Amino acid sequence: MTLYKRALLIWEKQLGPDHPDMAASLNNLGALYFRLGDYDKAEPLYRLALEITEKALGPNHPELATRLNNLGSLYYNLGDYDKVEPLYKRALLILKKSLGPDHPKVAAVTKHLKLVQEKQFN
Repeated sequence: MTLYKRALLIWEKQLGPDHPDMAASLNNLGALYFRLGDYDKAEPLYRLALEITEKALGPNHPELATRLNNLGSLYYNLGDYDKVEPLYKRALLILKKSLGPDHPKVAAVTKHLKLVQEKQFN
């Protein structure tokens, strides 16, 4: 974790707080916390990575879809399905538009969305 935090500080100093690589580092640190089950630390990192990515790359970039999917997965693990579905739906729209309907990432997010919808009705 210390290395991720150091990398984050270096990226911020070298590139500024709104650079896409800064968002990637925030996302990576969030993913580490997510894997460790520390969702309280992961959420603000995922949210900031999402914000920076959208600002830097625009509302239809595939990297934004990845950030949406990651935040959605966090909420899924928390059982907060009402927050998950709109994130996955938006990610799916972006991916279909930018990568095409047959891309593996589209299939993965479609699968995630179906799992959420099944949970909501059970």
